[in-house]
Amino acid sequence: MLLDIAIDAKDHPGGAGRARRVLQGLRLSLEKHQAGAVLGPSGCGKTTLLRIVAGLDHDYAGHVATPAGGRLAMVFQEPRLLPWRSVQDNIRIAAPLASVTEIDALLADLGLGGHADQFPSRLSLGLARRAALARALAIKPDLLLLDEPFVSLDAALALALRERVARLIDETGVTTLLVTHDLSEAIGIADRIFVLCKPPARVVATLDVATPRRLMTDAARQELTERAQAALAAE
Repeated sequence: MLLDIAIDAKDHPGGAGRARRVLQGLRLSLEKHQAGAVLGPSGCGKTTLLRIVAGLDHDYAGHVATPAGGRLAMVFQEPRLLPWRSVQDNIRIAAPLASVTEIDALLADLGLGGHADQFPSRLSLGLARRAALARALAIKPDLLLLDEPFVSLDAALALALRERVARLIDETGVTTLLVTHDLSEAIGIADRIFVLCKPPARVVATLDVATPRRLMTDAARQELTERAQAALAAE
C-alpha cells in the first residue's frame, strides 16, 4: 500500500470557541501507480484532507502513511508560481536535478513550449495552471496531490488539460490523489473514486474503475456516474 489514510477526527475552530468537526472516521488507500479521486460537495473538507496528506496540517487524530523517503508534489488551487521567476526557472528551482531536455519535453507536453521564458504575470490562468503542473511533475514524485487543478477554467480548456494530465499519469505511473467536486473530472482521471459525505466527512462509497479510462464505454461511464450520484444523494 503506497498511501494509507485513517483520520479519526479533524476539527476546525468555530464560533464562540467551539470546534467544528470536519473529518471523522475517514479511511482510504491507494496502491502504487493508482490514481484516486476524492469526490464530495463543496466545503466537505477535501482540501483539508489533502493538506493533511501533504504534511501541511498535523492537528488531527489518526495517521497517514506515505512512501518512506518518497518524493511528494502538490498542485494547489492557485498556481503559486514565483512571480519574479520565469516559467522555466520556477521548474528548475523545484527540480534542480531535472535536465534541460526533460524540462523542455515536459513543457512541450503541456503546451508551454513557447512560454518557457515568460513570467507568471504574463500568463493566462490556464497557462499558469499548466506551469504549476509541470513544476510538480518535474520532480518525478512518488505521490502527486492535485487540489482542484482545473477549477475556474472554461469547460473546453479544463477538458483538454484534464486529458493531458490523465495521459501523463498513465505514462509516468505516478500515484495520484485528486480532490474535486466535479464527477466527470473524477471519472476522467481516477482508477478509484472515493465519495465523501457532508461534514463531518467520511468515505461513504469507493468506486473502482474497472476499465482503463481511455477505453471506457459510454455505458460504463453512465453506470459509474449513476453509482456516484446515488452515493452523494444518499448522504
